[in-house]
Amino acid sequence: MNLRKRLSGIWLMAMALLSLCSFTCFFVAQMWLNILYMFYLTIALVQVVTLVIYLWGPEKLTFKPLKYLYRICYASSILVIPSFAFIFMGLISQYHINIRESIDASSMAIEEIVPSDETVIYNTGKVYIFFPEYSSVELVCEDRPSKSDDSITWCCGAAFQHTVSLDFTQENVEGDHAVNGVYYSSPYNKDSFAAFTFANGEFSFDFDDPQGAIKKAADAGGNGFMQFGLIKDHEVVMNFDRPRARCYRTLAELNGNLCIIDSVNMMHFTEFMEELQRLGVTNALYMDMGAGWNYSWYRNIADKVVTLFGLPVPWSHNWVVFKK
Repeated sequence: MNLRKRLSGIWLMAMALLSLCSFTCFFVAQMWLNILYMFYLTIALVQVVTLVIYLWGPEKLTFKPLKYLYRICYASSILVIPSFAFIFMGLISQYHINIRESIDASSMAIEEIVPSDETVIYNTGKVYIFFPEYSSVELVCEDRPSKSDDSITWCCGAAFQHTVSLDFTQENVEGDHAVNGVYYSSPYNKDSFAAFTFANGEFSFDFDDPQGAIKKAADAGGNGFMQFGLIKDHEVVMNFDRPRARCYRTLAELNGNLCIIDSVNMMHFTEFMEELQRLGVTNALYMDMGAGWNYSWYRNIADKVVTLFGLPVPWSHNWVVFKK
């Protein structure tokens, strides 16, 4: 066997193993995008089949179409490396950064966890509690908020989107929503949705009539969106569990104040909920934290942008922002 064939064998074995690793990571991390799921599965199967043919001996292929097919499969191995890179970046984005400027609240009385005149963050050991400085809270659609806008003190994903699409339409946003006084009706309202609204300088959570709450906020020139209801009047109302450990986020009311609560590290959903209940969270909405959808950042008291999850995806099109 000459050197070229040896190198070809090493390349095919490496790409087969890397493609299987990519698919396994994709499956375990539950990055559930159906198109990508089939893509990674197809790439892995093609690489395994190509390796098997190589070990059997491609020179034994006498049927020309099969020879051409083998060459195409061989050439497809070049797709494995960027595919793995995408998965790797997705996995990295699942891990929350360590916020050194947070206040140690592990031994603080819960009633002492309150906002300050400027953005403040508490760390209970299990969750970060963000109290961004703000005078308004808005829903931004289509164009991702800019970190150069120094009026924004917090930015993260807001409502679900019904389909994965590079193009933006208001109809693709799940749940009725309001953007600076403009009301948008959605064909994808769910019974388990609750509403968060901000109008006339006040925030509100509505679990009984979320559609009416969004309309009321829009009439007042405000903003609002829908998400799964998590906690209502201190009681858990979310009727489904998450099957794996990951970083979780909620937009919540704690001690009468609006805040965002993130898990410090990847944890099981049950553990996250237990910490919210221990803190005595009054109301809360579930905020999706899937890979890519967890893009978020805040502006600290030194006016520096701190990125929590820095991998935006091009098919994410709506965000909730806190503004000074």
